[in-house]
Amino acid sequence: MSLKDTITADMKTAMKAGDSGKLLTIRGLLAALKQREVDERIVLTDTDIVAIVEKSIKQRRESIAQFTAGNRADLVEKEEAELNVLLGYMPAQMSDAEVDAVLTAAIAEVAASGVTGNAAMGKIMAIIKPKLAGKADMQAVSVKVKAKLV
Repeated sequence: MSLKDTITADMKTAMKAGDSGKLLTIRGLLAALKQREVDERIVLTDTDIVAIVEKSIKQRRESIAQFTAGNRADLVEKEEAELNVLLGYMPAQMSDAEVDAVLTAAIAEVAASGVTGNAAMGKIMAIIKPKLAGKADMQAVSVKVKAKLV
C-alpha cells in the first residue's frame, strides 16, 4: 500500500469517526499532493509525498513559533494537532549514531576528493540529503556538518 493510499484511507476513517480536525489536515495534505501532480503532470512517489509532508511539517512548526510569540494559545493548539497528524506519515527517524555514521562517511568521501571549506559543505549535503531526507531533521544535520568541518 502506497503512502498516498494510506493517507486516503485515514481520511475515510476520520470522516467516519467525525474527527473534523484530523479530516481537515488530511484533506489539506491531499490537496497539496493533487496540486503537485496536476502542476507537474506526474504521479507522486512515496519519496515525493514525504517531501511534501516534510514541507507541511516545517510550515506548522514555523506557525507554532509565530503564534507562541504572539500569545495565541488557541492557534498553537490547532497547529500542534495538525503537526501530530502529519508526523504520522513520516518514516521512522534515524538515531543520532546513524546520522553521525552517514556524516562521517560523506565527509571522508569529500575529503578524499580534495574539496575543503564551503565547497565541501555543499558537496557533503548533496551526498547525505538523499540518504537522510525524511529520516532526520536536515537543519540539525546541517549544523552538525558545519561543526565537523571547523
